[in-house]
Amino acid sequence: MKTLLKNLTIIPVTEEGLHFTGDILIEDRLIRRIGDCSNEKADTVRDCTGLIAIPGLVNAHTHLSMTLMRNYKDTCSNLQEWLGEIFPIEDRLGDEEIYWGSMLGLAELIKSGTTSFADMYFHQWMTARACKEAGVRGFLSLTLFGDEEETRKRLSSIRLDDELDGDLLRRDLAVHAIYTCSEDSYRYTADWAREHGAIVNTHLSETKKEMTDCLEQSGMLPAFWLDKTGFLDLPCYVAHGVWLQDEEVKLLASKGVSVVHNPSSNCKLASGIAPVGHFRKLGLNVALGTDGASSNNNLSMIKEMRLAAMLSTVSTMDVGSLRPYQILEMATVNGAKALHAELQIGTLEEGKKADIVLINPAQANMTPLNDIFSALVFSLSENNIDSVYVSGRQLLDKGRLTTIDEAEVCRNVARCWEKIRKGE
Repeated sequence: MKTLLKNLTIIPVTEEGLHFTGDILIEDRLIRRIGDCSNEKADTVRDCTGLIAIPGLVNAHTHLSMTLMRNYKDTCSNLQEWLGEIFPIEDRLGDEEIYWGSMLGLAELIKSGTTSFADMYFHQWMTARACKEAGVRGFLSLTLFGDEEETRKRLSSIRLDDELDGDLLRRDLAVHAIYTCSEDSYRYTADWAREHGAIVNTHLSETKKEMTDCLEQSGMLPAFWLDKTGFLDLPCYVAHGVWLQDEEVKLLASKGVSVVHNPSSNCKLASGIAPVGHFRKLGLNVALGTDGASSNNNLSMIKEMRLAAMLSTVSTMDVGSLRPYQILEMATVNGAKALHAELQIGTLEEGKKADIVLINPAQANMTPLNDIFSALVFSLSENNIDSVYVSGRQLLDKGRLTTIDEAEVCRNVARCWEKIRKGE
């Protein structure tokens, strides 16, 4: 099955400032050719004149099924207070709630141009099932908590492997955070991941309290404490990094560990503003994520790009601290690098997965299109997302979901949440 998208404005995100007019040929889930494909024959040919093609956005850190808790407990004063409210709710979530919460999150991801996401949550086999039905690429991590005994227990009950499909899904491992998990838990997870070839991730230095508590209790900054467990010697990515110190940033960069910036969540929970422009100058790969819909209220990488740019400017008083193209990199190729998947996704290149987003700029909010990269970061909205392809399968067609019944999903999420809210 071949699909030919013709007459696009193509932004491959392989070189700053690069964009050109051309075609994209999709075959066997891959981008087979980019450029002039006028001599190619295809089963489906689409004239895309006026549309912009970019790589599918990569949401490198979220908790997908927290869509169930959207707009809930919004007045907590900090992360610790918020977690105290959220953890009891999460203890009541089962397979059904995770499935419908995942489907709701996937609908939102698709409609906002995200084709891949890294998830840290529970009952991941149900999220995997939802991903296969919806067609979205998932890097799925079972969340580990507590001491080594609890970690062993959780790993022994994992049911995710049966859902892996060899294309859309990958199993990762997530140890929640240094303030909820023991040193032995991190060590055991590192050993398990090494044996099973898994990629690992964790929350790190999200709040000032996390940093100061670690210093008081261990005499070490969080990244150095984590390093002594062997966790950072594995293929690894970490979320937040708001309070990372320069020596920690250099340590992470030297070990090839990426940090995922979550500006909306960090603002909402008063965690702070990560100096990501400075991180980049120190050699650290910085990706972008939304965090969960309870600590953000949406899963739109479009909104995250704009906020990341604005926060970088106002926190540094330097308009050029992060250029629009660099923000787009964070949302695409840098996310792919963070997830150790840059050979498959993150750019529009021949041989990579056909994860493609088509944007219609011919609307009031993007007109006139004076600078295409500024437009994508500062003016783009969900309404401009025309089409979404993952592995060549079209998940959104002229703004309409093709693999998800949105109304059915919303009804079932409302039903599940009402049951949880009543404590049933």
